[in-house]
Amino acid sequence: MNPSLYLSGLAAIAALALAGWVLATARRNVAVVDSLWGLFFIAAMAVYCSAGTSARGAMVLGLVVVWAVRLSAYVTWRNWGEPEDRRYQAIRAGREPGFWWKSLYVVFGLQALLAWVISLPLHAAAVSRTPLGVLDLAGAALVLFGFGFETIGDAQLARFKSDPAHRGAVMDRGLWRYTRHPNYFGECCVWWGFYAIALGADAWWTLPGPLLVTFLLLKVSGVTLLEKDIGERRPAYADYVARTPAFWPGRPRAAAAARR
Repeated sequence: MNPSLYLSGLAAIAALALAGWVLATARRNVAVVDSLWGLFFIAAMAVYCSAGTSARGAMVLGLVVVWAVRLSAYVTWRNWGEPEDRRYQAIRAGREPGFWWKSLYVVFGLQALLAWVISLPLHAAAVSRTPLGVLDLAGAALVLFGFGFETIGDAQLARFKSDPAHRGAVMDRGLWRYTRHPNYFGECCVWWGFYAIALGADAWWTLPGPLLVTFLLLKVSGVTLLEKDIGERRPAYADYVARTPAFWPGRPRAAAAARR
């Protein structure tokens, strides 16, 4: 580990978060931070690789860029022209007056800090000079699998929602038939894949990165938050919950209900 380089990564992420906060304040929409999430890791990797890198670092940089650009582009496209996400509306309502400046640390500062911790395996891979091995190849394969899983899931959901006939319906087709959150599952695989690559560099100590991602996806900003009140907004979701695994893909617990 290179502590000064790792801290410089935090500075790069923070600078990007500050720019996002300025834009969000002007637009009165802090959902801008969702578009920045993937870009935080590109900024961090640019710093981590600035002193030169090995084949491992170059491989991870390529994987991060592909994953981050796809995610940022998709989220930006999905949110374009839409009102502020209801999750952020709730945060805003609970922190007025003065949310415009509180959002600097409540939203942008917090997410920048989380991204920095999660980037631990990326840092270890970037500064390592040990040769590539089996763990690196297995990790890269898991990253690509997770990337493909969440990309397909997002595309299937976007296509489903684009059909006016599905307004208010529950998506239970494709990958969504086997897990209620294929995007979150794929994301989890991506970060455990990066951790496997870090293990190839003998950086077992980067475990807080994937653990934090998993915790956030399962208990904080992912499954738990998304499903908190979705049953009230979509009554049919209760049936979907009863027959579909929440996170880990698995066989539906009952025959699919009639298409809504």
